[in-house]
Amino acid sequence: MSRTLRALMIVLAVASCGSRSSGPPPTALDDACTIVAQKPDYLRAFRATERRWGVPVHVQMATIYQESKFDGEARTPFRWTLGVIPMGRQSSAYGYSQALDGTWDEYKKEQNRFAARRNDIRDATDFMGWYMSKSRERLGISLTDARNQYLAYHEGRTGYSRGSYNAKPWLLRVAGEVGQRSVMYQSQLSSCRGGRRGLF
Repeated sequence: MSRTLRALMIVLAVASCGSRSSGPPPTALDDACTIVAQKPDYLRAFRATERRWGVPVHVQMATIYQESKFDGEARTPFRWTLGVIPMGRQSSAYGYSQALDGTWDEYKKEQNRFAARRNDIRDATDFMGWYMSKSRERLGISLTDARNQYLAYHEGRTGYSRGSYNAKPWLLRVAGEVGQRSVMYQSQLSSCRGGRRGLF
């Protein structure tokens, strides 16, 4: 085998092991049926998480919409000093689920999933299922309650238990929107061509 061919094969192998994001976000983010039709790998991930952790597909979808708009490479904006000097990002949140470094590391260690990546839809949804199931255990939040699950997801379970969100009217508004979107997605998924059984 020539050196050139060997080098090309190595480059392709490395590239295939890189980002596992499934390309650009779907279009028509207000239509759950279009999302899962365009991205069947998303639906497989949502279903796997629902089976494993009990978090409904529509709750996962509403949370991911709010966190990343289904962009596996999403990051928080940069902070700037004097309007021109970058001072790093607002937080370490990254990927579909916008998981922070510390929480992601906790998940990987506890679940023995050290190869998990935040830009992989399967890993991101499994992380959300893990986190939300813990919120149910520790805080009593139903897995179908997208609004309060989102508040605990955003504020952390300690912050949620202290009611930190009550001092943030903007967050209460956003959490309400997550709850409404969850209901919308649920209704849409149930009425997709062929019905829910057709998709699931």
